[in-house]
Amino acid sequence: MDTGRDPRHTRSRGGPCGIIPPHLLQQIARAEASPQADAAARTLAVGHRVARAREVRAERTSRTGIPGQVTGLIPPHLQQRLRGPAPASESLRGEAAQVAQAASVQRSIHDAQQGTELPGVLVRQEGQGPSGDESVDEAYDGLGATWELYHQAFSRDSLDDAGMGLIATVHYGQDFQNAFWDGEQMIFGDGDGVYFQSFTNAVDVIGHELTHGVVQFTAGLIYLAQPGALHESIADCFGAMVKQRLLGQSADEADWLIGAGLFTDRVQGVALRSMKAPGTAYDDPVLGKDPQPASMDEYADLPHDEQNDNGGVHINSGIPNRAFQLAATGIGGASWEGAGPLWYEALTRPDLTKDADFATFAAATLEAAATRHGEGSAQQESVAAAWRTVGVLGDGVTATG
Repeated sequence: MDTGRDPRHTRSRGGPCGIIPPHLLQQIARAEASPQADAAARTLAVGHRVARAREVRAERTSRTGIPGQVTGLIPPHLQQRLRGPAPASESLRGEAAQVAQAASVQRSIHDAQQGTELPGVLVRQEGQGPSGDESVDEAYDGLGATWELYHQAFSRDSLDDAGMGLIATVHYGQDFQNAFWDGEQMIFGDGDGVYFQSFTNAVDVIGHELTHGVVQFTAGLIYLAQPGALHESIADCFGAMVKQRLLGQSADEADWLIGAGLFTDRVQGVALRSMKAPGTAYDDPVLGKDPQPASMDEYADLPHDEQNDNGGVHINSGIPNRAFQLAATGIGGASWEGAGPLWYEALTRPDLTKDADFATFAAATLEAAATRHGEGSAQQESVAAAWRTVGVLGDGVTATG
């Protein structure tokens, strides 16, 4: 499908960032005068400022070496052998595990005390016990769960693959209705108590936002149109894997909801997004109906500006989201062992460009499946079928082309 615009020729101006899409905040801000409408307007304004700062920080991020290889952790020759199509031997896995054990998560949680100065007051460091503040402890645990997914499933040492410390600030702003990665750290609002609860409530939200940091240090996808929607989708995919791994769920057992637990009981909806059934997560008198498309036939070709979410990056992400869910359930087992490694290898390959569209990324996942499982394998066919179902690949495209 030709969307009529080429993101390579349009520079993103840093639209609003965060787990809450701008169209939801705009809906609240346009509602009748209320403290929640004022909070939504403030949240949008902060989002614009932070997105521009995040863009600058992403530009500073260097992409050296081969992404996906663990710097100073597992040597490249072990990485290559572990990722090969043949199953790794127990001795090889043991050797890699011995090398990897030196890696450890380093977390620090700060309290903004309803202000906006960052990072705020340090309230919990790595190794310290629970603080008694629910938001502090949820952030600490969520950062740890995300670090463990990347380390245990993908042999990645933190967001930058070089042991980067994970910093988070909780209780940010007054009734702040979002959570986001600002290019250097995590920031969590407490919500307004009317539409949104605390943003540390959902571990997949934490995994989602931290994955923006991983993308920053790997492909560096531009936050615009299809590359931006792919950026959002990858964050959802890995956020879902964090949640599923923590719960011990298989791909078939998972609910594939992103942000379940963020809405209050007042909202008519179950989550921010459904990866299994995009467009069905909520239908609320104030927030409106979930606008995510489930296939390219419904692709939302929006203007590439802040008012339209940089070309609908939070909207069109439903298409690759559904492809991942279909691939994960098609392959079977745990998502972080089946489809997850294929998406990770596609993201971290050196030749994935910043302006990669859905079709480009789909081809990269097929190549990853061929390398890991063999050309024409059942796993590769599951991936191809998933991308065909959402309309990114043509009906005649098979795993072997």
